[in-house]
Amino acid sequence: MAINKVYPDAVTALAGVIRDGITIMAGGFGLCGIPTALIEAIRLSGAKDLTVVSNNAGIDDAGLGVLLQTRQIRKMISSYVGENATFARQYLAGELEIEFNPQGTLAERIRAGGAGVPAFFTKTGVGTQIAEGKEVREFDGQSYVMERGLWADLAIVHAWKGDTEGNLVYRKTARNFNPIMATAATVTVAEVEELVEPGTIDPDHIITPGIFVKRIVKLGSVEKRIEQRTVRKRAA
Repeated sequence: MAINKVYPDAVTALAGVIRDGITIMAGGFGLCGIPTALIEAIRLSGAKDLTVVSNNAGIDDAGLGVLLQTRQIRKMISSYVGENATFARQYLAGELEIEFNPQGTLAERIRAGGAGVPAFFTKTGVGTQIAEGKEVREFDGQSYVMERGLWADLAIVHAWKGDTEGNLVYRKTARNFNPIMATAATVTVAEVEELVEPGTIDPDHIITPGIFVKRIVKLGSVEKRIEQRTVRKRAA
């Protein structure tokens, strides 16, 4: 019996999944590859006390920044927060909890969670505040700190192309954290720019197999904002 994974819009795709107090993984890096429609659907849901795992929190008026504005996020597990004034203001006021991670450690914690690995050891952070309260063990004369794998109730990801069975392809740097997050949640919901029939995508090009994706929504129009525009002067 075929399972229908395609939903008409982002709000419907999150129905019965989004609720207060859950942990959400949100793909993207800055404003690149972020699941904008699904983030907006979370905002509309009104769900609060959320723990969000993401490389960063977008900017003040885009990406996860909109959920900070509505104070729906209780805790962020991130590696970088420098572009979001709302994030900094809420943290300094004691209104937002932050669990900082070195970026490579964050990526590996997510990958480990998706692979069923409960914990791993890394040299990153040894002898710093990152290691406080964590087990430190010696291997081959070197000290390593133990980090726990991450698992979420919900992962929201953005893909360039997907088929109706949930097989996903990402485009260039928009790939970033999306593939590993898709494997590390009880329910993964994907928004795609282009939706095709099964068999259309070359199997060698599939990055996230459909077995990981429970729900899909096709985007109508996609706004791709540039977080920091960097240009060089034209030649004379």
